[in-house]
Amino acid sequence: MENAVIVEAVRTGTGKGKPGGGLSGVHAVELLRQTIQGLVERSGIDPGRVEDVMIGCVSQGGEQAACPGRIAWLGAGYPAHVPATTIDRRCGSSQQAVHFAAQSIMSGCHDVVLAGGVESMSRVPMGSARGDADVFGPSVQERYAPGLTSQGIAAELVAARWGISRDEMDAYAVESHARAAAARADGHFAAEIVPIDVMDGTGATFATDETIREGTDAERLAGLATIFRNEADGSRFPEITWGVTAGNSSQLADGSSAVLVTSERAAAELGLRPRARIVSMTVVGDDPVLMLSGPIAAARAALERAGLTIDDIDAAEVNEAFASVPLAWQRELGMPGEKLNPRGGAIALGHPLGASGTRLLTTLLHHLEATGGRFGLQAMCEGSGMANATIIERL
Repeated sequence: MENAVIVEAVRTGTGKGKPGGGLSGVHAVELLRQTIQGLVERSGIDPGRVEDVMIGCVSQGGEQAACPGRIAWLGAGYPAHVPATTIDRRCGSSQQAVHFAAQSIMSGCHDVVLAGGVESMSRVPMGSARGDADVFGPSVQERYAPGLTSQGIAAELVAARWGISRDEMDAYAVESHARAAAARADGHFAAEIVPIDVMDGTGATFATDETIREGTDAERLAGLATIFRNEADGSRFPEITWGVTAGNSSQLADGSSAVLVTSERAAAELGLRPRARIVSMTVVGDDPVLMLSGPIAAARAALERAGLTIDDIDAAEVNEAFASVPLAWQRELGMPGEKLNPRGGAIALGHPLGASGTRLLTTLLHHLEATGGRFGLQAMCEGSGMANATIIERL
């Protein structure tokens, strides 16, 4: 069986996912197109050698409706014989794209695959693809009566299940911003980020994370409202203590990210330098009401498959959809805090849904290289109680 290796990984800076954000003037496909071009140029690969383009995207409507990977590839001027597909595994869509790419390579079907993701939440708002439709239907609602709920309420349920207080979540959020601000100030993000032409006719580029709020403190966060508090869910779930706010949740964001995955043999033939080996991949289903606890089971399964323990992992990226998610994960897995999201996470860096999987992978790889770490673990909670986990080994 072929080993799948990562030879390049890039991302955009994250723009605020609302009108006026730094990337809000860029068409979603153009955002992805520039990211793909940055990846191809940095790797030095002949784009005609790419055999498939796998792109994660959650809100597949509007500008993101027509297989954005294919349109972005053609817009880049690359060979038309290279196909593309779009993947929706909710927030883990681009992480799943990497898994599919690696599986294709490991099975011998492909040698070179580009995997990534895009989400322009300012231009294609979250939930806009489904509109007012009932996406659940009566059967699943009957099975989980009195029905499934929102991710915000799920975050409150996770906090209640693991006894995580509002103060703990706010303190975690403060640390996320502080770590991200420090990484930016030290130049650590510069190697990850592909500058994006904002296409306003001036030649201006966007190459930062405008979502980081330096100087965020617990006192300021303590004054924010618990945005998901409501009487109906309070009656359904009396265990909730109401601590989730905008300040300890991920930010809506615009962004794109991509990685180039090859076989070891192809990397040698093409003169590419393998930077990491994909060691283990898992995807699990978990309680769809609790919804966000899946990364715990996914990480355990990935560790077992790899024959590793949490003590072997030098750094972990666990998506900060809400502060309660990585905090619950940490309590179960026992990882020291300094190894968990060492460059901050989605609370500070934003969560451009379809792009977040390969954004986390990009940041994880660059962190391992900067620190000399060997093994990195990535885990992502996903809608309806799913989760992906990936373990890589720096080469």
